[in-house]
Amino acid sequence: MEADLKLTTKILAALVALSLSAAPALGAPPQNAKAYGKYCKDQSKKHVEGQKGTPFSQCVKAMAKLDKGETESPRAACKDLSRKHAKGEKGTPFSRCVSGGAKLLRDKD
Repeated sequence: MEADLKLTTKILAALVALSLSAAPALGAPPQNAKAYGKYCKDQSKKHVEGQKGTPFSQCVKAMAKLDKGETESPRAACKDLSRKHAKGEKGTPFSRCVSGGAKLLRDKD
């Protein structure tokens, strides 16, 4: 009887130790989350009339398509972004997106 009690106590202690060691992992972010925004950080986050979403959000969606293999080239992924120059900006939203897509593909390899 006493041996059963000791065994039960050891098993219970092991289960408590395992549950406490797993607790930090439960609050951790998912491992498959991607940070596409780092490739689009130079894009504007202001809405442009007539466009669906901001240039930043369009770029992030393009990076996701590119990473998932839905499209082969950065040019194809970024086709919906504006090709008009904005005063004081370097390049167009399209060209900055293509540049970010090329970096994404480089980092992926």
